[in-house]
Amino acid sequence: MKRVLSICLAMCMVIGLTACASTSAVTVASTTAAATKAASDTTAAAVTETAAETTAAAKLTGDLVIYCPHPLEFIEPLVSEFESITDIKVEVIAAGTGELLKRVESEQANPLGDIFWGGSLSTMTPEMALFENYQSANEEFVQEGMKNVEGPLTRFTDIPSVLMVNTDLIGDIEINGYEDLLNPALKGKIAMCDPSKSSSSYEHLINMLYAMGNGDPDAGWAYVEKFCENLDGKLLSGSSAVYKGVADGEYVVGLTFEEGGAKYVADGAPVELVYMEEGVISKPDGVYIIKNAQNMDNAKAFIDFVTSKEAQTIIVEQLNRRSVRTDVAAPSYLIPKEDINIIYDDPELVVASKDAWIEKFTDIFTSF
Repeated sequence: MKRVLSICLAMCMVIGLTACASTSAVTVASTTAAATKAASDTTAAAVTETAAETTAAAKLTGDLVIYCPHPLEFIEPLVSEFESITDIKVEVIAAGTGELLKRVESEQANPLGDIFWGGSLSTMTPEMALFENYQSANEEFVQEGMKNVEGPLTRFTDIPSVLMVNTDLIGDIEINGYEDLLNPALKGKIAMCDPSKSSSSYEHLINMLYAMGNGDPDAGWAYVEKFCENLDGKLLSGSSAVYKGVADGEYVVGLTFEEGGAKYVADGAPVELVYMEEGVISKPDGVYIIKNAQNMDNAKAFIDFVTSKEAQTIIVEQLNRRSVRTDVAAPSYLIPKEDINIIYDDPELVVASKDAWIEKFTDIFTSF
């Protein structure tokens, strides 16, 4: 009897274990199936999203011609990134702002360019008729005061005018602002570009007039006369010649824009940037679609790209400029804007006076 009971108990235990194993197997199978289905759904969603992005990017094909006065080292990283996320082939025509504007004007009947990338607002605002109205997809992220309220003028970087000093050559000469550029020891050793050919140089002329005229540009011309005498007949033909000339030791000091000199500071070159103690005007520069561009959709895509957080981060981290976006901070090695003596011009007066001011500057310069 005991033997029979033992056999029965053993059989019950086997049956119980089998049932537990079956239940456990069903539970594991059920959980695995659910996880597999969830993973499958997630993968399918990711694939669908990627496919949608790829399809959207694939629509951006063909060419894009960009007229640009920026230095090639600034242009290349952004153009390469744009080409990598689209199937668009970009051609860049690099020259001075004035030369490129004349090209756009002469090609109005048959535009050969699609994008004009660069040029200060003081230079570009009078030329708005040459460009298309377009507001970027990122306008909501642009700082107040830098939004596109005109139609064609999309801001993409904020650029103070600065003095760039070669620290190997400066010696005991002190340079804190415009007034110090009248030092006779600097005669013929100052690099400045022709303001009729360079928007950054024209911005310096505006800055000079307002800073040295204590807010009255008419009163600033007395300083311009003394400054032109100290140039000693030397006026350069392009913006890049200024900062390269200072960095290479051809000039002690140059009148340039922040990014032009900041690259050399970041690279450890023997240069420093001086923010004029009399006052600094800081203005955005822009990117514009040429009127009746042949590659209009690609041009709009480029505007959206250069104002995106990704591109603006590249601009700050790799290209030494200040972003116009609220969510991208300035390079850490540049002086905070609140620590600069920022002054302002009268935009309407500046636009209306451009031709007259450039002509007057030229007359003063050639008189020496």
